[in-house]
Amino acid sequence: MTELHIGGVAASQLVAQYGSPLYVYDQQQLETNLQAYKQAFQSDRFPTKILYASKAFQTVGMMNLVNQYGFGVDVVSAGELYTALQSDVPVDHIYFHGNNKSTEELKMAFESGMQHIVCDNLMELTELSQLANDYKQPMQIMFRLNVGIEAHTHEYIVTTHIDSKFGMAYDSSDFKACLELLNDNDYLELEGFHVHIGSQIFEMDAWYAAIDKMVSYLNDFDQPLTLNLGGGFGVRYTEDDKPLGIEETMNQLLRYLDQSLTAADLTVKELIIEPGRSLVAEAGYTLYEIGYQKQTPNKTYYFVDGGMADNIRPSLYQAKYSCDVANKMDAEKTEHVTVAGKYCESGDVLIQDVALPKVEKGDLLVVYATGAYGYSMSSNYNRSLTPAVVFAKDGQTTEIVKRQTYLDLLRNDLK
Repeated sequence: MTELHIGGVAASQLVAQYGSPLYVYDQQQLETNLQAYKQAFQSDRFPTKILYASKAFQTVGMMNLVNQYGFGVDVVSAGELYTALQSDVPVDHIYFHGNNKSTEELKMAFESGMQHIVCDNLMELTELSQLANDYKQPMQIMFRLNVGIEAHTHEYIVTTHIDSKFGMAYDSSDFKACLELLNDNDYLELEGFHVHIGSQIFEMDAWYAAIDKMVSYLNDFDQPLTLNLGGGFGVRYTEDDKPLGIEETMNQLLRYLDQSLTAADLTVKELIIEPGRSLVAEAGYTLYEIGYQKQTPNKTYYFVDGGMADNIRPSLYQAKYSCDVANKMDAEKTEHVTVAGKYCESGDVLIQDVALPKVEKGDLLVVYATGAYGYSMSSNYNRSLTPAVVFAKDGQTTEIVKRQTYLDLLRNDLK
């Protein structure tokens, strides 16, 4: 039987060495994606910058890799900030997002020497103003704006509908108060505006509408400002997904922005994007060992040794994935099955109604395109162990995150 290889390494070899379940990244694919963004997102008209949206998948090793390509990172918590600070990413290339940053998180930002904060609301800016005065330290502020555009995606990952928890409306009293407060502070500087219209977006029309809104806002200011268009670029999870690809998406985005700025006789100080999922999702694979199989009146189940603790997205978002039996890649797919996990929840189902070969206990299942929001949203539900994370390239492997042990589970328990 033909066996799946990832980065030149057989699936069975990966599981034998690192255990199952296992997160595996094709490092060459990661590097190809990074290079594609770096080459495609360039303009002769204004400087460009790419920030990796680290919430998609963050480890120190991943931070070091994106830094090699000149990317900055955006972080949304003290934990993500701490991880970035332990990596090779320069502190002035880190941008701090989040709608409810704690006082301790904001203090951590100032004390780390950070220079960029994306401010979500008036209460946050009020606290930032006080802290900037206390630390006597400058900070560049980018305001997250809610432009009221509803991209066609899952309701939980749409981020700019009118009542979204993220950002402020440009014409709101809160935003006007923010501008006044910022102008009155000697340490805070207006860097520009940020928008993020959602995730897993395939239609460019939503981006065009957001660009038109943001450019209209820039027209109210005398000096060029930075425009951050966020991320949300779609990827292929199943055959039904039709992403444009990195190069084409960037070409269309830059072309439309250039036209919009030309029509308004404006420019920008800098243009930023924040890809996350589109950098890592399709480079990632999850390997499972198949356990028991079971027949019910209406279903055939293949049970695997992981599930919702290592990939919550099917349960949370009804996300769709593709899979194969990794050690029987050329076997005839005669069975229509539901792939379910081992956790004590009826909703612990990874993939429904998929054609797969007949299997035996111990066969390996691969789920494709799990590189985003698998490891980063994993949990210890049912006291399960978080899998290892491995990079594979040219037949060699590098362990990026060790598999948890039972001792790790108890490390913070007090008797």
